[in-house]
Amino acid sequence: MTANRCFRRVVRLGPVQVATYYDGRGREKHTAACTAPRCGFATDYDSRAAAELAARTHRCAVR
Repeated sequence: MTANRCFRRVVRLGPVQVATYYDGRGREKHTAACTAPRCGFATDYDSRAAAELAARTHRCAVR
């Protein structure tokens, strides 16, 4: 089954986008995902601060 997520409060910090969404159980989650080609970094967090910290400290391994 695919996840149909509606992202809100999307901000871009360098190559990483941070967004807020509700998961399948109605809980608010935050995600940080790198938009650089072939990077593949994407993680979910319970707090917005953690997602933004991950976005600020992310370094792409692919060059």
